[in-house]
Amino acid sequence: MAERRQATVEDASTGTSDCDSICTEPEPAITRVFQMLGKRWTGLIIAALMNGPGHFAELRRAVPGISERMLSDRLSELAALDLVTREVDAGPPLRVSYRLTDAGAALRPAMAELTRWAVEHLPAEESAQCPEFD
Repeated sequence: MAERRQATVEDASTGTSDCDSICTEPEPAITRVFQMLGKRWTGLIIAALMNGPGHFAELRRAVPGISERMLSDRLSELAALDLVTREVDAGPPLRVSYRLTDAGAALRPAMAELTRWAVEHLPAEESAQCPEFD
């Protein structure tokens, strides 16, 4: 590894690039992760379910801005991936709840690390704060 670092430093001083040996195509597994988590709302739905199951209406409130149709679509996709399970409460009234499967709950350490990273490295959105008036 030290040899590779040294070669890169030498290449930088001569103006040549060693990018072909440094830049690599992402692993297929990480590509699959971001194909799933990269869809709008998916990560937020998983995060909302991290502390326990929720009914559809509770999830809709927990993920501001998501439409009912999009929530339904994303929950179906997560269920197909075996990350979320759908449970029908017979009622009355008839209610549907969702919970993370063991596979979904196994995302907890990754989600916690992404949260920690975001707190340290991503600025808070301005729109999340009340505007100040002079």
